[in-house]
Amino acid sequence: MSLFRVDPESPFNGPHQNQQVVTGGINVDNAKVAMILIHGRGASAQSMLMFADEFDINNIHYRAIQAKGHTWYPRSFMAPREMNQPGIKSGLQAINDQISELNEAGIPTNKIMLLGFSQGACLTTEFAARHPQRYGGIIGLSGGLIGDEIDPQSYKGSMEQTPVFLGCSDRDPHIPQERVDLTEEIFQQIGANITKKIYVGMGHTVNQNEIQHVQDLIKQTINEE
Repeated sequence: MSLFRVDPESPFNGPHQNQQVVTGGINVDNAKVAMILIHGRGASAQSMLMFADEFDINNIHYRAIQAKGHTWYPRSFMAPREMNQPGIKSGLQAINDQISELNEAGIPTNKIMLLGFSQGACLTTEFAARHPQRYGGIIGLSGGLIGDEIDPQSYKGSMEQTPVFLGCSDRDPHIPQERVDLTEEIFQQIGANITKKIYVGMGHTVNQNEIQHVQDLIKQTINEE
């Protein structure tokens, strides 16, 4: 089964195109590293920017993208993909558009990090796995690859040892641990340097240990030549 991938020659136009983008951190013209933030169901770009304040790092540019109606796709991320279209394609295109804008502003993709929570984590991991290359980092908090079935043969290419962090509860009401484990396997298959943390009884949230992992990853990306 072939998966939708963004085509630079024929951009996808859907519900999440031309939505608000909220920026934070240092000005993009002064930044060497950027992070794209992708919110969860019912949340907002602004809420993700507030979440980024937790990282306590000054020399990074943030931009948070907004889903139309605060929801990237209508059903569970484990529903058949066609039931969540055009939301998934439109969300993937929205991420790609921000990477392109950052590239044009002088920030290479290997200095761009993607971070998502919940629905945003599902889109983040799905985008990276469908468009493997060297990113600054990929962070999926309480999420995993999208679809009722995951075919490892659908994911081709190399992440070139991009650091990937997956964090989730062992009893998340929305995200089965088995899907996080499978997401880890796919990223290993395509050459990511992956760290997975499963937290006992955490629920559908983010904890301080995850925030520390993200901070460390940002610092690593900033310091890499």
